[in-house]
Parts: sequence; structure tokens; C-alpha cells
Amino acid sequence: MATEAKVLAPLDIRLARAPAGGFTSAARAAAHGRLVAMGLPGRRDEYWRYTDPAELNAPAAVTAENPMPEAPLSVSGALQIRFDGGVAAPLPQSPEGLDLALLSAADTQDIHWAGALFGVLEGEGQSPVKRPLAALNTVLATEGLLVRAGSGSHAIHVDYSIGSMGSDTYLHHCIRVGEGADLTLIESGRAGARSNILIEVDLAPGARFHHVRAQGRDADRRTVTHIFARIGAGASFKSFTFGENGRLTRNEAILDIRGDHAVAHVAGVALGNGAAVPVLHDDTVFITHGAVGCESRQVFKKVLRNGATGVFQGKILVKPGAQKTDGYQISQSLLLDEDSQFLAKPELEIYADDVKCSHGSTTGAIDETALFYLRSRGVEKDRATALLVLSFLADAIAEIEDPDLADQIVARLEDWLGLGAAE
Repeated sequence: MATEAKVLAPLDIRLARAPAGGFTSAARAAAHGRLVAMGLPGRRDEYWRYTDPAELNAPAAVTAENPMPEAPLSVSGALQIRFDGGVAAPLPQSPEGLDLALLSAADTQDIHWAGALFGVLEGEGQSPVKRPLAALNTVLATEGLLVRAGSGSHAIHVDYSIGSMGSDTYLHHCIRVGEGADLTLIESGRAGARSNILIEVDLAPGARFHHVRAQGRDADRRTVTHIFARIGAGASFKSFTFGENGRLTRNEAILDIRGDHAVAHVAGVALGNGAAVPVLHDDTVFITHGAVGCESRQVFKKVLRNGATGVFQGKILVKPGAQKTDGYQISQSLLLDEDSQFLAKPELEIYADDVKCSHGSTTGAIDETALFYLRSRGVEKDRATALLVLSFLADAIAEIEDPDLADQIVARLEDWLGLGAAE
């Protein structure tokens, strides 16, 4: 069939580069089988109808143009880890309670603790929605971090840089947080001319995981990310992503709440200015409640101008028996002109009768009454608009637990809005 051949042809070229051997071999073989059966995503797929995956499907990355240097997020006391075009710098020494390794080094072994995690959550997360680019990552990624936090509180900062102008980067991180342990993961920067980054997170009962990601400000960024999480009883998972511009950004979060009284929050802010190049930013989230008394929140805000496009697809699935579920989902966009657009698909699927679930999605322009109020008090129009944008984004920023990280994200927002030099 012609359509199928078109979708699979670039896949054949990339699968020829798949590695073999090591503890990941079985997971890679399984992902290979899933991927060949699924094919690469196409615009007819339900969860890709708003986002054209052609550049993510292509056999090779488009050469990057003028990557913008950017200071990484600053995290006091965090272990610093750097990837340059997908190549890792030597790891720092791991403190007590933390086991840290590179996938490339560990995969020379036949047995490793990450063998019970690598590709496992990705495989489970393929149902009921197929995620072929995640399976592609499991097949092709030869580098990534393997992090096991057994006890105590730890912070890791991963700083990405683009490497060569044609870098096609695949990174696969596996994270396990033990009972009562606490891990903060910060990611900043652009990992490649095109990048595919996948994180699998396994949280034991009572574990805490806090994730903050700043994806860089390059106009021609092309990236897809997936974060799969398995959340145990009483555990807490919180993830926040900040994105600026980018031709094509697709961030997926697939969270499986398996233990009673667990918490899962995922949030994001996206700023899109399509003046230089077309901008599309897509957040796609699927949260499954499979236990009693659990809470989930999805809070996504997008500010779009000069023809930029924002996409949000979010679903809450409450399984039978998942009583006392509290699920909340909100997606909102602020359009700063008539050329930009926001496309949203919020969903609830509930099979329990004692739950509190809600979702909402709104699109609008700057509040003219509020703008008039500020201007009548001497605030210049551009600055008044920027202040109203910051107010619109405030509840998403509030999802960042660390006040210092929140302040750094706000500073980047102010810079994008032209408030950097303001008093």
C-alpha cells in the first residue's frame, strides 16, 4: 500500500543503525518489533492530526542554523552533567545514596539494574495510544543517564548543547527513586539539530521526583521528548517544561499512577514567536489513575504571536476501583495577534463513581479593560502587555517547587517579553 510504504521507508534507513548486544538487547528487539508494526506517525493518526511529524520522521536531521548560545539554569549544589551533541562528558563522582552511570558504559554488561526499566515503561505506554517515536528512541539511543537514588535528597543538572550543526541526537535516561528518597532533575539547552529524548522514571512508595526543563530558545529547534513514569503509593511526581520558539517541539508525558495516595503534576509554559520561522509547540499528556485517593494536575499555558501555533492534547483516564481520584486539567492560550492559533483536545475517561475530575481549555486575547487600567496609570503599552502576560502565566509557574528555579524561569519570560532592562 502506497501510504504504508511512504511511512516505513525512512524507518528502514534508521533501523539499520540500531545497536546490538548488552543488557538492552532484549528491550531494543521488542521495541523494534513494535515499531515495524506501528510505522512512523502520520497526519492521519488521531494524536498527530494537529502536528506534522514529517521532519521527525525524516532519515536525517535538517542542518541547524545559527544555534543561539544560552546560559543553562543554575542549580546550587547539583551534580553537573553535560551532553554535547549527544556525547557525554565524564560523570562526576556520585555521592552516597546515588548510583550514577552512562548508558553507553553500562550497556557493555549483560546484567544491570536498569535492565528492569530500560524500554519497559515505554513499552507499557504504547497502549492505548501508539507512540512510535518513543519506540524509535528505545531502538536507537546508545547514550543516556542511568540514575538510582536509594536514599537521601539529590539534585542533577543536565546541560545539553547542540554539538555539530547536523547532529541527530537520541538520549534515553532511566531513573529509579527508592522509598523515601528525593531526586530533582533539571534539563536545560538544545541537545541537537534534531533531538529525541526519552526519560523513564520509576518511583517507589514515598519517593519524590521533581523535574524542571528549559528547552532553549533556538528558532529552528526540532525536538520530541517523552517522559514515562510509574508512580508508587504515596509518591510525588512533578514536572515543568519551559519552551521558547522552535520550529517543531513535541513534549509527551505518560504517567501511570499505580499506588494509593500518590500525586502527579505536569505543567508547562510555551512562548511562540513566528516572526523569523514557523513555530509549533505541542504538549501531549496521558495520565492514568489506577489507585485510590490520588491527585493529578495538568496546567499548560501558551503565549503566541506572529503566526505561531500551540497544541495541547491531554487525557485523564480513571480505571475501575480508582475511587477518590482528584484529576484537574487546564490548558489556556493567549494570542497576541490574529495570525496565531491554539488547538486543544482535552479528554476525560472515567470508570469509577467517586471521583472529582475537571478539564477546561480557553483561548483569548489580552484583556483590554486590564490593559486600559494599566495605561491610564502611565504604564507604556508594551510593558503593560508584558505584565499582563506574566500574570496569565503565574499559576503554571507556581507548579515549580524550587523558588530559585521559578525565578530563573520568570527572568527568561521577562527577557522574551522585553522586560529585561525594565526597572
